[in-house]
Amino acid sequence: MNIVKKAVPSPEGQRQLESLRRAVAHVLERKRRLGQYAVIRRNGKPAREGGEAPDQASGHG
Repeated sequence: MNIVKKAVPSPEGQRQLESLRRAVAHVLERKRRLGQYAVIRRNGKPAREGGEAPDQASGHG
């Protein structure tokens, strides 16, 4: 089976991607308002960001 990766998604794919982006933005904004933290990827590594983020160096949380 050959898989061809297109540089630009189809119109349906673009709509789906935009829907996912809106959903993620909504959840991250909600977490920010509630003072909660979120785990995101920064420079290819997981990172905690936001209000009640546990200390990353301790390894707890």
